[in-house]
Amino acid sequence: LVPLQTQLTTTHTSHLTHYISKRVTHMSATTPPSPPQRLAALPSHSSNKLRNSTPIRSVNRKDFSIRCEFENSQRWTVGCVSGTDPIHIILKPPSIPMASAAVLGSSGKIFKRVCLFHCNEMKDLAERIASQSDAIELRNITWRTFEDGFPNLFISNAHGIRGQHVAFLASFSSPGVIFEQLSVIYALPKLFVSSFTLVLPFFPTGTSERMEDEGDVATAFTLARILSNTPVPRGGPTSLVVFDIHALQERFYFGDNILPCFESGIPLLLNRLQQLPDSDNISIAFPDDGAWKRFHKQLQHFPMIVCAKVREGDQRIVRIKEGDPAGRHVVIVDDLVQSGGTLTECQKVLAKHGAQKISAYVTHGIFPNRSWQRFSHDKGGSPENGMTYFWITDSCPQTVKEVKDKKPFEVLSLAAPIAAALQI
Repeated sequence: LVPLQTQLTTTHTSHLTHYISKRVTHMSATTPPSPPQRLAALPSHSSNKLRNSTPIRSVNRKDFSIRCEFENSQRWTVGCVSGTDPIHIILKPPSIPMASAAVLGSSGKIFKRVCLFHCNEMKDLAERIASQSDAIELRNITWRTFEDGFPNLFISNAHGIRGQHVAFLASFSSPGVIFEQLSVIYALPKLFVSSFTLVLPFFPTGTSERMEDEGDVATAFTLARILSNTPVPRGGPTSLVVFDIHALQERFYFGDNILPCFESGIPLLLNRLQQLPDSDNISIAFPDDGAWKRFHKQLQHFPMIVCAKVREGDQRIVRIKEGDPAGRHVVIVDDLVQSGGTLTECQKVLAKHGAQKISAYVTHGIFPNRSWQRFSHDKGGSPENGMTYFWITDSCPQTVKEVKDKKPFEVLSLAAPIAAALQI
C-alpha cells in the first residue's frame, strides 16, 4: 500500500482521511497501464469516501492525472509522479476562481477579497483600511486633468478587477472634486465586477435636506438621486456606506439601484471613553433635541444632559433643558460641526452650571475657514475657556491634516469600521 501524500490548502481536510490502495507500477511514456487502474478507498473511520473513481486516461513522460469526485461534488485532481519508488500520489484541491477568492483570517473566519480604490484626499485613510485586513487590496487610479481643467482619468489594471469585489473610498469635500469622482464611481461597476461598494464617510449635503420656503433646493435629495443612478454591477445594486448622516430620513432619498448602509462613529467614542481615567464620572450632553434623538440610544448607560436654544429678544441662547453637569466630565456629542458656535455656547452654559471638565465629540469635523482655531485646550480648571478633549473622525481628511498634533483634538479613525463594512 502506498500512503496518499496530500497537499492541503483549503478546508477540505476532513475529506482526505483515506489511503489509496493498489500500488501503481510500470509507468512509462508510451505504455499506459492495462487494464486501467482504479483508485479505491480503504475502510476508514471517516464517512467521506471516494465515489465514481475515474480510471487513468493517459500517461506522459513525467506524470499522469486522475479525476476523482467526492461526496461534496467538488472535483479534485490526483497527480501520480513517476520517477520514484514507490510512486507518490498527490491530491490537489480544485482551484478557486478569482471571483470567489477569499482569505482565511487568524480566527478561522473567511473574508472576501476586496479591491479598494480611493480618491487622492483619502489616501491615508485607505492605507489604514487596507492595514486592517489581508483581504483588502489597494488599487490605483491616475488622477489627471486636460488643459481645459476637465478630468483625464485612468483605472489601472481594469481587466484585473473582473469578477472581483470592488470598493471606492470617496470624499466630496468640495463641489470641485465631486465630478471627477462621480466619473470613476460610474465607471467601476461597468468593468464586470462582482459587486461594488461606495464608501462616502461624510455625506456633505446632509444639512440641506428640506424646504422651508418655496424656492429652497434640497441638495441632499439631489446628491442622493445622482448616486442612485450608479450603474448596477453583476452582483446587484451598489452598496453605499455613510457614517452618521445628518438627517435619518435621508435614507428614503435613495432609489432602488443603491443600498445605503448607515454606520456610526459612536462606538469609537465609547471605546475611547472607557480608556479615560475618569470614565466613571462622565456625562453626555446633547446641544439640541436633534442630537439627542440621533444618539441617545447608543449612549443610554451614561447620565445625560439635553440643551436647547431659546430666543430672548433678538438673541438665541443655549440653556440646559434637563440633566445636571455639576462636578462631572461632560462630553458634548453631535454628528458634525461647522463654525462651532453652538458647541461654544453649550460649553459656556455647562461650565456655568458646574461642569468639572468639558470635552466634545463630532463624527464630521468640517470646520470651514479654519474655525477649529476657536477651540483651545483646557489643561485643567478652566472648562469655560477650553476643552479637555475634542474628538473627531477622519471622515474629513483636510481637517485631519490641519489639526494633527494640536490639542485638544484627537482623531478616531474610521478604518476598522469601514473594513468591517466592506465584508457585509
